[in-house]
Amino acid sequence: MNGTRVGASAFAWAAAVTLLVFTSTVWADPSYVAVDLTPSGFIYAEGIGIGGGQQVGAGGDPSMGSNPQHGVNYHALLWTGTAANYVDLNPAGWSGSEADGTDGVRQVGRVYGSGEQHAFLWNGTAANAVDLHPSGFAWSVANGMTSTHQFGQGQSNADNATHALLWTGSASSYVDMNPSGFAYSRINDMDGTQLVGSGYGSPTGNNEHALIWASTASTYRDLNPSGFSSSQAYSMNDTQQVGQGLPQGGSHNHALLWSGSPTSYVDLNPTSFISSVASDMNATQQVGWGVGPDGYTHALLWKGTADSYVDLNQFLPSGYPNAVAKGIDSDGNIVGWVYDTIDHEHAFLLTPVPEPVTLSLLALGGLALLRRRT
Repeated sequence: MNGTRVGASAFAWAAAVTLLVFTSTVWADPSYVAVDLTPSGFIYAEGIGIGGGQQVGAGGDPSMGSNPQHGVNYHALLWTGTAANYVDLNPAGWSGSEADGTDGVRQVGRVYGSGEQHAFLWNGTAANAVDLHPSGFAWSVANGMTSTHQFGQGQSNADNATHALLWTGSASSYVDMNPSGFAYSRINDMDGTQLVGSGYGSPTGNNEHALIWASTASTYRDLNPSGFSSSQAYSMNDTQQVGQGLPQGGSHNHALLWSGSPTSYVDLNPTSFISSVASDMNATQQVGWGVGPDGYTHALLWKGTADSYVDLNQFLPSGYPNAVAKGIDSDGNIVGWVYDTIDHEHAFLLTPVPEPVTLSLLALGGLALLRRRT
């Protein structure tokens, strides 16, 4: 009698394991739950960076003063998943600001006012901020950060050129990463000791090229693919990089994925799309946006090839025909913004959820197991 029960339990376990293995092999692309991050009363908001459970960007309301770009000044904003818990990071004495990156603890971006623009580092509040602007530079911007570094660009007073900059928490810590002969360079992302961005100058002529550095300015490599007149790299993860490139003779950029060399590139532009940009990535996914055949801008998700794209607009609220996906974290959460034809913008957070059919199959497997064991 006991032997019969053991055999039945073993059969149930085998059936359950078989079911779980089967469902894992046919796991579908995820659906998403959308959260509007726009604070109450704000005219517009944009989600720009994401990491460590935080989202950052910018937004504006009428109390912030006027600005010709959006009608009001914008302030750097920090969220942790909802519109209601936003933190206004704009420092006292500055007209406006924007947060572009976060490591889950600190945030980086830029502030502006009285004709100045400075790279800034925050620690969760407007009062707890560090001005990263280096001496000898007319302006500076921080585009992102890791747990140890901040990176961006600034205009040097010495040569009036824009130089890629790397910081470690203070203005005086900056390292000039501008490659020799370049009139312009910028760093957009960092992974370990690797940096990606873009630059132009004597080595590339007047065309901007995607660049990758190791630890010094002299170690840069040009990622611009053959057949493209210009390119920019915006993000990286381990051995891969994403950005955009302009095909020679063309007038619209294509989203690109590299694996460390110009010949390794993959053109991510979906068939029938007019143009596209890949702005961020994690270990397996890339996000960005593209102009579709309908003429509207679509937030896009890829898994390494052009035909793998997912149109994220389907998960976003109606009434906003245009959308941009700007950042993605290691768990697949995505931030960006939607906007209508008169430039009303709402920041969004997309959180992936398993397909309902997969959840049902798993539940049935668990129920079968319980029945066989009782």
